[in-house]
Amino acid sequence: MERKALFTASTYSHIAHFHRPYLRALSNQGWTVDVACAGARIEIPEARRVIHLPLEKSISSPVNFKAAALLRREMKAEGYALVSAHTSLAAFFTRLAARGLDTVVVNTCHGYLFDENTPWAKRNILLGAEKLTAGRTDLLLTMNRQDEEIARRHRLGRHMAAIPGVGVDFSRLNAAPGEAGEALRLEWEIPQDAFVLLYPAEFSKRKSQRTLLHAMALLPQRAYLLLPGSGEQWEECKALARTLGVEDRVRFPGQVGDMGPWYRAADCAVASSRSEGLPFNVMEAMYCSLPVVASAVKGHEDLIREGETGFLFPWDDAWLCAKRLRQLMEDLPLAVRLGRTGREEVEKYTLERVLPQVLEAYRTVLPGVEVPISAGAF
Repeated sequence: MERKALFTASTYSHIAHFHRPYLRALSNQGWTVDVACAGARIEIPEARRVIHLPLEKSISSPVNFKAAALLRREMKAEGYALVSAHTSLAAFFTRLAARGLDTVVVNTCHGYLFDENTPWAKRNILLGAEKLTAGRTDLLLTMNRQDEEIARRHRLGRHMAAIPGVGVDFSRLNAAPGEAGEALRLEWEIPQDAFVLLYPAEFSKRKSQRTLLHAMALLPQRAYLLLPGSGEQWEECKALARTLGVEDRVRFPGQVGDMGPWYRAADCAVASSRSEGLPFNVMEAMYCSLPVVASAVKGHEDLIREGETGFLFPWDDAWLCAKRLRQLMEDLPLAVRLGRTGREEVEKYTLERVLPQVLEAYRTVLPGVEVPISAGAF
């Protein structure tokens, strides 16, 4: 009998960046794998077919309920044995669509968009959505300690398991030659003696690049900030850099495909997000032996050991962020030591180690999933 699986997400890019190894692993086991997602279209060759969803960011948008109806029709027609849901918005409507259907639903929590410090109204709306669909969550996978505690306290899934992310394929970062960083600095007119900070992320309120721009105004002139990425707050952040007088020391290259040279060009990684699941950008920086200065929020706190692999600062506190960065600028042996320790620590998050753990969790609710024992299955 044909075994079919469906992966859903709010964007094509999420599937393309994080889940293609899982599509390959299941395909290698004989599964037929489809994908349903929204946003800008990206080719996903591992999928038999891609279903385009008309999702909008607002959870209450009528268009999203049309997307749920579309998903439900597809689930009924295809008879998927497994539905793997990702990203908060798509996961909510996927589970609504699956109510009453005979399919195993796995929801991978890439980071709840709320915590104990979230304003009451927003927190209760988002938590209420998770509670509403908890009964249709056969397996809930969480990536950090705080999300695991929230899920268990509120019983947000029938079965639950903690996983160390979805695994990072660090091999692509090895392809960048050593001189790539120097070439990139030259291309972007960064002085040789500059101390370069790097934060690759979507420009959004949650990612909070504005905190780093305010911190830059407090740092010495040899501090430079690289902000690869795009998003709704890109222009706003460029305007803020001009207002703060740091425009000449901040680079906005837009969306970047190959991050290897950018990590090689940096002396330190920074991250200012309000919340995370288990962020790739921090893990990639650690793999590249960069010390990390990050906001003290879930996800970051799971990766960074204070004073051992990096430093944490209270979210939205530009002054303390700048203080930590200045400490590294003035003590380069400390920066090197933190980077070296972080490189050793991040090995546990490699794709080779994590993918079998994730599929083992799948197998607890769906015995038809096999756990690969070699990297060739990826």
